[in-house]
Formats: sequence, C-alpha cells, structure tokens
Amino acid sequence: MRASLLQVAVNEGESVDSRRRRVAAMVRDQAAADLVVLPELWTTGAFAYDAFDSEAEPVEGPTFEAMAKAASDAGVWLHAGSIPERAPDGTLYNTSLVFSPSGEPAASYRKIHRFGFDQGEAVLMGAGDALVTVRLPETVLGVATCYDLRFPELFRGLVDRGAETLVVAAGWPERRRAHWTLLARARAVENQAFVLACATAGTHASVPQAGHSLVVDPWGEVLAEAGPDEEVLTVDFDPATVAGTRERFPALKDRVLGLDRPRR
Repeated sequence: MRASLLQVAVNEGESVDSRRRRVAAMVRDQAAADLVVLPELWTTGAFAYDAFDSEAEPVEGPTFEAMAKAASDAGVWLHAGSIPERAPDGTLYNTSLVFSPSGEPAASYRKIHRFGFDQGEAVLMGAGDALVTVRLPETVLGVATCYDLRFPELFRGLVDRGAETLVVAAGWPERRRAHWTLLARARAVENQAFVLACATAGTHASVPQAGHSLVVDPWGEVLAEAGPDEEVLTVDFDPATVAGTRERFPALKDRVLGLDRPRR
C-alpha cells in the first residue's frame, strides 16, 4: 500500500481560497498513491484562533467540495485533514473529513481532545464524542487529530474497533517536536499498528510549525520522515505486517481490563 502525507505549509499572507486550490492540486498529483493524508486545520492554521469563526464552514462546505473532487480526480482514499466546522446549532468543531476514491464521504471525525487548556481551541470549539474508523480494502484506519496523540486510551479504543493503521492529522508546534516523534512511535508500539502522522509546516499566528511528518511501523521503527518545510512524504508499507506482528508478539492479548474501575 502506498501512502502520501502532504505536509502543507500554512503561512500568513496566503488566503484560504488560494491554499484550498493549491492543496487540491497537490492531491491530484498523488494518483499513484492508495491513501493521501493532509494535516490539521490546514485551511486556517491550528493556532490561528482569530480565524476560526470567520473561516468556519459546514461539513459539506467549500473544502468538502474541493477535496471530494480532488479525491475523485486522483482516484485515491483521502484523509483531507481537518476544518473548522460550524454545526447547524452554531457550535464550532475541529472536524476531519475522509473521502473514498470516488469522492464520496467515507467518514468525519470531530476532535475529542481540544488543545489550549483555558484558551484557544479548548474554549472556542466543542468536543467530539465518538471514535471513528474507516475500512479500506487493504486496512482499517483509526482517525485522530493532533492533541489526541497524548491520550493513549483513545488509540486503544480505535484498536478495539479494528484499527490497524492510525492516522494523525496535526498542526504541531516546533517547540514540542520531540514529543511529536516520541508519541507517534509510542502509539505504534503499544498498539502494534502503523502510524501515519501528518503535520503542517510554515508559521501561522506567529507559531512555527514542527513539520517532520512521519510513518512508523508496528515495531516503532520510523519508515520515513519529512523535514521542516512543505513536502510530500510518500512511503510503501504492507498492512499485513500488523496481523503478523500481533501474532508473533501477542502483547495485546495480555491486557488486563477494568483496572480503572473501583474495587469493592
């Protein structure tokens, strides 16, 4: 299976419409891939809090339309990163979109863990409440977004729902890049799954982005890693490795469930 991670540069000075057209063209260029992955909030920038409200769009808005057509034109599965979604009741969400090779919507995921503590995304956006997996012909994707990466229980929940390849769209800051790599490898090892972690490049809202998107195998080995700038990271991997790893080293079978429940 071939995956292409599009490490999009989100810089001030480029309009959302212009970036949307540019990214759609990048997706169309990946017709040789099976799966294309975009980063988190690439239309606005994950730290551009002031733009969330003005640039928010319904799920089936202009980004949905552009990405659906790009996926269809390229004939690829497309994890189109995330957008600032405005729900019918006015609530904003950080929502990821997934499309089939025919351009049909395959899934959407509202980010569960919002970053910012008492500011930014944490107060401007609502929290999702549902785990999302997507079945591809070759593998089952588990969908997560940026700050979710710090919460291993979310990924274990995705594995319990059949996930073999964990896709993380992110706008991760450069100052915590060491955590980005460490956590992506940890999620791969503990879940014996591939991790496709796609981040933004550039600087938006005065926050330099980490870049360094990476693909990690079920043993925690980094198969490919991007640099700091805009880049297309393409890697071939064998999803069957997941089943083989879990069979040869069956650590998941030794899980002890219910440890978080009170004892009587």
